[in-house]
Amino acid sequence: MLPRRGGGGGGGGGGGISIAGEQTAIQIPELDVSFDVGLCPRPILASPYIALTHAHMDHIAGLPYYFSQRSFQKMGVGTCVCHKKIAGHIQAMMGSWVDLEEQHTPHKIIALGDGESVEIKPNIHLKAIEAKHTVPALSYAVVEHRNKLKEKFRNMSQHELRNLKKSGEDITNTLHIPLVACTGDTEIGDHLHTPEFRNANIVITECTFFEDGHRGRALLGKHLHIDDLADLVGVWNAEHIVITHTSRRTSMDYIREKIDQKIGCDDAHRIHILMEHRENRKRYENQHNESKENGDDA
Repeated sequence: MLPRRGGGGGGGGGGGISIAGEQTAIQIPELDVSFDVGLCPRPILASPYIALTHAHMDHIAGLPYYFSQRSFQKMGVGTCVCHKKIAGHIQAMMGSWVDLEEQHTPHKIIALGDGESVEIKPNIHLKAIEAKHTVPALSYAVVEHRNKLKEKFRNMSQHELRNLKKSGEDITNTLHIPLVACTGDTEIGDHLHTPEFRNANIVITECTFFEDGHRGRALLGKHLHIDDLADLVGVWNAEHIVITHTSRRTSMDYIREKIDQKIGCDDAHRIHILMEHRENRKRYENQHNESKENGDDA
């Protein structure tokens, strides 16, 4: 369960699974959106929108199933929001399922470029922010658009305000309030310093590498290292920062140790590890043990 946010337009009770190279799917049910759909855990079906960060298999493999099950269970047509450079490829992928299944699976694909957005709930918008990964990728921010009366009209009566509106006067300013921001897989860059990331109450961030000697591997794969996260924690004002995309090679105890070492006690309380929560940690550790039994690198 992701940390909950009270007030305003909602915030972020949710959950999911994220294991680097295997699957990532993170749901924010109050906001009708999930970030990525690696293997489509059943709760993800309830999200009308999938915000796809990029098209690596562990982030997209469950998309056809998501579309199909939404239709089969009469939950409405699912929508995938994605980078404009891959929208055509996703459409082609869905077209191939017509030949395989000999039937059409209803689906909707919305392509976004950097800075573009789509309304996913009344006054709640999903904004795309260009990320830096090995393939076309997006970070996202869920932003509430809230109208606020302009200062010069504050002392007017409701009757006067209605007359002004009828006359065509714009009496409000629109405030853009970032609720949740999600990095997706990315290397560090200016896109993570935007107002959406600086001011979101909850930031969901990948952090794939924690070992001191793995900084080069993080740069090569264009992922975040714990040293990058330590820098970003000083930039982000988020009350909660949720770490995703951890690897089975790295134990939770070691991750927590590195967080304490690199980030320090003043900010460590803001950090949550998605796979450390009870049910996720049990699943994570079972997979880790199975990997060891099979002789895989753990």
